[in-house]
Amino acid sequence: MNLEAINQILAYSLFSYNDINITVAKVVQVPLILFVIWFVVTRIGKLIKKTLLAKKMNQDVVHLFTRIYFILTVAILIFTSLEVLNIPLTAFAFVSGAIAIGVGFGAQNIINNFISGWILMWERPIRIGDFLEVGAAKGIVETINTRSTRIRRNDGVHMLIPNSQLLENTVTNWTLIDRCARSFVNVGVAYGSDVVLVKRLIQEVLNEHDAILTTPNSNVLFDDFADSSLLFSATFWVNADTETTLRQVRSDLRFSIYAIFKTHNVEIAFPQRDLHIDGEIMINKKS
Repeated sequence: MNLEAINQILAYSLFSYNDINITVAKVVQVPLILFVIWFVVTRIGKLIKKTLLAKKMNQDVVHLFTRIYFILTVAILIFTSLEVLNIPLTAFAFVSGAIAIGVGFGAQNIINNFISGWILMWERPIRIGDFLEVGAAKGIVETINTRSTRIRRNDGVHMLIPNSQLLENTVTNWTLIDRCARSFVNVGVAYGSDVVLVKRLIQEVLNEHDAILTTPNSNVLFDDFADSSLLFSATFWVNADTETTLRQVRSDLRFSIYAIFKTHNVEIAFPQRDLHIDGEIMINKKS
C-alpha cells in the first residue's frame, strides 16, 4: 500500500455534521492526542504532588489539589484539541444522550459515590491518616478516591468502602480534631487489702508511664465491691494514632501494676468459692 492510498483512506469521510466532514484521520488523531495529553498530565501531576509533599503540606490538601488539577487540565486540553481539529462539540451529542440513559438505568450508585468522594475531599470530615471505626472494622485511611476510600485495618487487610457509605452511615473518627484518646485498666484486689495503698500504687504506675498525658489528668477510682474482689479502675489519656497504641499502653500498665503489687504484697483477687459438706446428711444417705 503506497502513501497515496493511505492518504485516501485517512481522508475518507465517515460522516458530516453541519457541513463539517469527520474523516478517518480526525478519528485516529483524537485518541492519539488524548494519549499524549494523558501522559503529559499524569507526569506533571506526579511532579506537582512530589513538590508539595516535599514542602510538608497536608496530604489531604495535596490530594484535593492534584485531583482538581487533573480534571481541569484534561478538560481544557480535550476542548482545545477538538477545536484545533475543527471538530464541534455538538457532534458528540449522541454520546451525551447515551451517558444520560446509562445514568438513568444503573449508574446512580457510581454518580453518588463520585459526588460523595468530592464532598469528602472538600469538607474533609475524613482525612488521609485518620483512624476510623466503620461498623466492626477499624483502620487507617490510606487514600480517598473518587469512588471509594481505602482503609488499612489493624490486621493489615485493606478495605475498599464506597464513599457514599462514609457519608450516610455513622463513622467514628478517632483523630478528627486531635489524637487524644481515653482508655482505662481495671484491676481487682482481694478483700482485706489496704485500698488507700492500692490507689497510691496504681497512680504511681500511671505517673511513671511516658505515653500517658498529664492533661487531662489520669485518675484512679474505687469502682465496686464485687463478689470476690475490690474493683479499681485506672483512667488515663494518651496520644494514639491507632487502637494498637492504646492496647500497648494498657499492656504496659498491667505489667507494671502486677510488679508493684507483688513488691508491696498486694494480692490480686481471683474468683473463690467455699464448699460446705454436711457430714450428717452424707452418713444418713449411706445408711
